[in-house]
Amino acid sequence: MRPSQGTPITPPTREQYRLRKSAILSRHAAQGASTRGIQRLLRDLSLLADEFLKVLWQNSGFGKDMALLAAGGFGREELFPHSDVDVVLMLADSQSAENDPALKNQIETFIGQCWDAGLEIGSSVRSVSECLAESVKDVTVQTALLESRLIIGSTLLFADFQRRFRAAMDAQAFFVAKTLELRQRHNKFENTPYSLEPNCKESPGGLRDLQVILWVANAAGYGKTWDALAKSGLATSFEVRQIKRNDALIKLIRVRLHSIADRREDRLVFDLQTAVAESFGYDAPSKPKAMDSAAGSVTATAAFATATSAALKVSTASVVRSSETLMRRYYWAAKAVTQLNQILLMNIEERLNPQTHAPRPINERFFDKAGMVEVASDDLYRRNPHAILETFLIYQTTVGVKGLSARTLRALYNARSLMDGQFRRDPVNQATFKQILLQHDGITHAMRLMNQTSVLGRYLWVFRRIVGQMQHDLFHVYTVDQHILMVLRNVRRFFIADHSHEYPFCSQLGAGWDKPYILYIAALFHDIAKGRGGDHSELGTADARRFCKQHGFDRDDTQLIEFLVREHLSMSRIAQKSDLSDPDVIAAFAQRVGTERYLTALYLLTVADIRGTSPKVWNAWKGKLLEDLYRFTLRALGGRAPDAHAEVEARKREALIMVALYTMPFEAHKPLWDTLDVGYFMRHDAVDIAWHTKQLSRHVGSAKPIVRARRSPAGEGLQVMVYTPDQPDLFARICGYFDQHGFSILDARIHTAKNGHALDTFQVTTTSEPEEYREITSMLEHELALTIATNGPLPNPSKGRVSRRVKSFPVAPRVSLRPDEKAQRWLLSISASDRVGLLYSVARVLAKHRINLLLAKVATLGERVDDTFLIDGPELQQNKAQIEIETELLEALAA
Repeated sequence: MRPSQGTPITPPTREQYRLRKSAILSRHAAQGASTRGIQRLLRDLSLLADEFLKVLWQNSGFGKDMALLAAGGFGREELFPHSDVDVVLMLADSQSAENDPALKNQIETFIGQCWDAGLEIGSSVRSVSECLAESVKDVTVQTALLESRLIIGSTLLFADFQRRFRAAMDAQAFFVAKTLELRQRHNKFENTPYSLEPNCKESPGGLRDLQVILWVANAAGYGKTWDALAKSGLATSFEVRQIKRNDALIKLIRVRLHSIADRREDRLVFDLQTAVAESFGYDAPSKPKAMDSAAGSVTATAAFATATSAALKVSTASVVRSSETLMRRYYWAAKAVTQLNQILLMNIEERLNPQTHAPRPINERFFDKAGMVEVASDDLYRRNPHAILETFLIYQTTVGVKGLSARTLRALYNARSLMDGQFRRDPVNQATFKQILLQHDGITHAMRLMNQTSVLGRYLWVFRRIVGQMQHDLFHVYTVDQHILMVLRNVRRFFIADHSHEYPFCSQLGAGWDKPYILYIAALFHDIAKGRGGDHSELGTADARRFCKQHGFDRDDTQLIEFLVREHLSMSRIAQKSDLSDPDVIAAFAQRVGTERYLTALYLLTVADIRGTSPKVWNAWKGKLLEDLYRFTLRALGGRAPDAHAEVEARKREALIMVALYTMPFEAHKPLWDTLDVGYFMRHDAVDIAWHTKQLSRHVGSAKPIVRARRSPAGEGLQVMVYTPDQPDLFARICGYFDQHGFSILDARIHTAKNGHALDTFQVTTTSEPEEYREITSMLEHELALTIATNGPLPNPSKGRVSRRVKSFPVAPRVSLRPDEKAQRWLLSISASDRVGLLYSVARVLAKHRINLLLAKVATLGERVDDTFLIDGPELQQNKAQIEIETELLEALAA
């Protein structure tokens, strides 16, 4: 189908293009996991598109003074299976498609035929002058034209364009524009390559980061290829080898993504991770081996065949999913790309602006070079390995320094093999690392920089094991190492005045804390044993103990750090699953923590930990539960044994003060309070008691349902109160209403008064905007009261779509039904993947068996629910009925 002069050639068809492309992809797929043929594949796809475009161009009868150019990735002969075929129809300055209807029709026909032939065309029609003018205004256009090449048409026109384009290029301005663009793109992805669904093209460490290097180098005249960059001295031959390997690896992943999804898909989404992994031969869970210490974090291997040997070392009892093996290899490659991108861009910047990079001595080993720490010599770390950790101490303590220079990054990159067991055991290095932890400022930035440069994992070998490790629990959105560093950042913010507005109570406690480094170390080690098999809290405690002994921390500090790592999950679990109004719960937790100091440290770490899992997991209600648990426990630790009677009287007094502000009649509270028992006053704080009293003092014993709603005092969402004659299916009916109207229940406090009325309080959230709350509360009060009064059959649960994450990582439904500590009531615990109508489905089962709900603790962790209910009822006394209830609950959770 080669174009020739003379008669038109039969236009190629979509089916021909599909078959030819499929043949190319099949030929490449036969090579398995090898990355060696990836560049050839992309070039073959480009040549196929060239071939079809030439035929269509020739058939269209364009004049000899026009040219067809390939631009963007197609221009550099890297066409992915479902990428756009970007072309420029270039006209001479004397031509204009707008003023020439025949030419305009000719162009439109050509573009239409391209689509008909199966080419996903991205086209622009411009004269040479228009191309130049547009490239000055838009750096994206300028970048696309920088990589343009001639497909067919006038060579003279293309040569004229290239000459004028190069003459107009401002390399410095282009560099600034592309680096700013890169920074904005990285911000969009939270500046980490370790998101659980990374974009292998756009995310930090993706293909775009490598392309930026070549773009700015090309614009500055330093070369268009990696080998050319090495010849110009911008990159070493070793760095170029690493770049080529990682580039090939990520390109191969992107090709497989396009092929498996059968569309343009650049994200490694959960739905596709397993299929992509299996396309490389990872078709079964495998036991990972130790990371090759000589390979380091940046080699990324030339082929996926060696990827298993690059997996992190874990317990021999542990297995790794095929998708996890794939993702870990991707993360290590992306990390390498991030490091190399930094080094080469800084080298280019320094060459473009030599006058702004005059070094200023810091000490005999380091310089301050344009605000970057610069090594005095390239072989500094080989001559003096102690200087490796000193680099980060200098970074922390030198005013005005904001990073590491390209020379320093390159020296660290080449010094990885020096950080071995002997390096880790060296007392000087241990003292330096301890100093870094003890510094007043810069701890978060130093640790992140150490992780980015692979120094943290080399020095803390246990940390290296969790770099790039995924977490399959639906509420962590970061890999384990990034979660740890996020928790460290959160802890650090409690000690910085500029962040005191975020969590004032935590900042207040932080201001009175004398040793922040204790919390920093606990943050570093709290999840460090994830993925090894066994209890990661216990394994992490042993790691923390060993670290403290090696680094000379005293006994008291070591014991507190061990306690924090071992117990880092306990406060969250108790706050979200236990009845905090029960004095025995508070007494048991107080005995567990022992002292106010241990309690405060655990509270700060717990808040930081929950906030570091995902932006969706933390909410004001969780914050209130944790703060309540802290305050109740603090009171118990102060020598005041939990006294239900004294606590009730204190709450009543506080509530009466608030009631007095409502200007209600004298003793207007008595009719309601006389119907309420100690349990009510123990489960509600004074603010809620006063609100209930104000709303219900004139409606005690009402036969009609009373529903009131207000903005939640705890933060976002609404607080809803229901007062009505009790009925067996009341909780299910209320949950049904919330389910049908899109409300999520965070908490439910259920109480039955002495007069047979239910007084229930719910914390709910909605997706509506805050300014709509007044309308929502009015609607809710009217409709929910009507729903309760209408004693009809319970509606069926609504059915919503299950999220992609739930589909990829489903939680096995679990139900636990056991008597409480006093053997008077029962604790029902459920866990399952979250979905619309889940809580209502549970409530329907309880209503069917006439189970009384006394308390509901609803905990949603990302897309997993972990709820606890305090219940009673006659059927719970029969073993056969218990089994039936548990079976029906499992069916409801799995529906």
